[in-house]
Amino acid sequence: MFDGTPLKGQRLVVVGAGSRTGREIAKAASAAGATLVLAGPDPRKLEWTAGELSGPSEVLALDLADERSIADFAALVGRFDHLVSTAAMPANGPLKQLELADVQRAFSAKVIGPLLLTKHLAGQASQSGSFTFFSGVAAWRPAPARTVMATTNGALAFLVQALAVEIAPVRVNAVSPGIVDTGAWDGLGADKEAFLRGIAERNPTRRVGNPEDLVKAVFYAIDNPYVTGTVLHVDGGGRLI
Repeated sequence: MFDGTPLKGQRLVVVGAGSRTGREIAKAASAAGATLVLAGPDPRKLEWTAGELSGPSEVLALDLADERSIADFAALVGRFDHLVSTAAMPANGPLKQLELADVQRAFSAKVIGPLLLTKHLAGQASQSGSFTFFSGVAAWRPAPARTVMATTNGALAFLVQALAVEIAPVRVNAVSPGIVDTGAWDGLGADKEAFLRGIAERNPTRRVGNPEDLVKAVFYAIDNPYVTGTVLHVDGGGRLI
């Protein structure tokens, strides 16, 4: 398990801190001694996360579909060491049923938002700082009704390479989860257990992921000063089958 020492005294921005994954990252970073900036569109969820932290934090509203919101956010954040964004706004469904507004929101969360976050915040990051964004296995394993998800995650994988070159020496990486039991599959109800069991049986690691797997990957991306422009696949080898 990550011992957290490199985060002691660091200022960490978590975009999407109201999500299950964002909350787990924030909790682990806070326990490791980091000061947290919790960002997202729903202040209630951010306050919930803040209430679970062991160290100092502040809550700031942020809309990744609005550049003015991002610029205002950057002004409030000031100097920081690392930024992690778990933001996602899926637009799933058959191609003929896709709505343009939903597609645009998906790109705002996964591609345009990260681009604008680095535009407005890169100059405020410490020289040894980093940005870590969340891609996803759908980019490497496209499926029917997941066209937008595959495209946005794939675009982000290439975006982090370009950003890593442009804003160096600040580092930029992505974490690409596979099937992880973060609560995202709870909507399957009684079918969830069978679904996850089937994934585990097919995956080379013979298991599905859990939030701690993602936290470890994020902390690796933050802590390793020789890793940039890289996608860390946390999918149990699911993209290979």
